[in-house]
Amino acid sequence: MRIGELAERTGVSTRSLRYYEKHGLLHARRASNGYRTYTEDDVRLVSEIRALLQIGFTLEETRPFVDCLRRGHSTGGSCAESVAVYERKLNEIDREIRVLLARRAEVAAQLAQSCPGCFVRG
Repeated sequence: MRIGELAERTGVSTRSLRYYEKHGLLHARRASNGYRTYTEDDVRLVSEIRALLQIGFTLEETRPFVDCLRRGHSTGGSCAESVAVYERKLNEIDREIRVLLARRAEVAAQLAQSCPGCFVRG
């Protein structure tokens, strides 16, 4: 399939597909006319990249998942390298939550001091 069809099937722009290719996550083959061509495996790879990006992973963090799929695994998250990225991402999210909770507590304390009768949710 050509790049436009891959873009349509995965919901990713052709520009993004070229960007993934530039960063080594997607490998286009070239037809005799020079057009990029892709396979069904590329649909899976791009879908995996897209899903991970949507939940906050960076493009570089998707690499182990793509490599896992390329090695023939049924899911990109079934390899040790991918599991390690999941664990790092969860730790990162937990740190962000702690920072936000501390920030919220500080704002709530300042509100309570400035407005003793005000209701603070949560």
